[in-house]
Amino acid sequence: MSEAIALTKQRSTHVEGAESADDEACWQAVLDRDTTFDGRVFFAVRSTRIYCRPSCPARRPRREQVVFFRIPEAAERAGFRSCRRCRPRNAAMTDPQVEMVRQACLYIETHVDQSPTLEDLSAHTGVSPYHLQRVFKRIAGITPRQYAEATRLDQFKAGVKKGATVTGAMYEAGYGSSSRLYERAPAQLGMTPADYRRGGKGVRINYTLAGCSLGRLLVAGTEKGVCAVRLGDSDAELEANLLSEYPAADVNRDDAALSEWVEQLLSHLNGERPHLDLPLDVQATAFQWSVWEKLQEIPYGSTRSYSDVARAMGRPTATRAVARACATNPVALLIPCHRVVREDKSLGGYRWGIERKQTLLEHERSAAKE
Repeated sequence: MSEAIALTKQRSTHVEGAESADDEACWQAVLDRDTTFDGRVFFAVRSTRIYCRPSCPARRPRREQVVFFRIPEAAERAGFRSCRRCRPRNAAMTDPQVEMVRQACLYIETHVDQSPTLEDLSAHTGVSPYHLQRVFKRIAGITPRQYAEATRLDQFKAGVKKGATVTGAMYEAGYGSSSRLYERAPAQLGMTPADYRRGGKGVRINYTLAGCSLGRLLVAGTEKGVCAVRLGDSDAELEANLLSEYPAADVNRDDAALSEWVEQLLSHLNGERPHLDLPLDVQATAFQWSVWEKLQEIPYGSTRSYSDVARAMGRPTATRAVARACATNPVALLIPCHRVVREDKSLGGYRWGIERKQTLLEHERSAAKE
């Protein structure tokens, strides 16, 4: 996906999915419609899925709905659409490194069917491969190779949405073989390409519900692996959330089919199985996967701060982007986002309720000592 900004020498905090920045300076620029920030930062609104220049004349959104990006391409990789009023893609860039990354992005987008290499991008931009790789990742939040993969997948999805066959869209997007596309499908599409073309129709998702020490537990999965683990108070609410997330899929309750997975999760909650290793079938950006992989490395009974995780990824300024990736984790317990806390050791947030997070941590510490 999870995108960077450097505002002179101001204190760094966060820009979504990449190097952080002074959010308050960015937000103030949005409130002031400050034209001097145009081309330096772009703000995106989660509720509308649109990104704009700071000077956009549109009504200001609520602060909690806003995330910041340094280049339009990063916002679009994260699923936001360009505003038709302020046309942020036309904003002049003021930082030569940002402009260099944008040139590299454009080259990838127009040559994705040729699978451009880092050396190709280096020749196009006139900088060394090492420098390009380092600057690209700092500003875009992902590597040129990851950007090319995301672009290729986007072109494939656009092709099948327009009615192209899976094979035609696959070769048009630059996949040399069906194996290259299908091996990426589970992580990036959450289903096979053919299933995606049908809008998810025909994908069978089984789910079950069970009581546990934290309330009610919902586990759902496809034939490839677990796609959801949710905690809540009400079966009806958990079921409704699952159905809203997969509206086109064939969703059915099947307690027997998922009994083994549920048994392992319940044993884990009881302290009898510290380590879980179930197959996953979830969608994620490259940045989210990077975060989630680091979370799975946190030992049972231990915690890490959001900044610890960011540093472990080699992205020390991406603390709040790490927090966002934790908040979007669809499989509680399997990806242990509850083991990430604030720098001051306070709990921070938790998608399934802060009290559940506290209970989980206390139980794990106790079980680990035993």
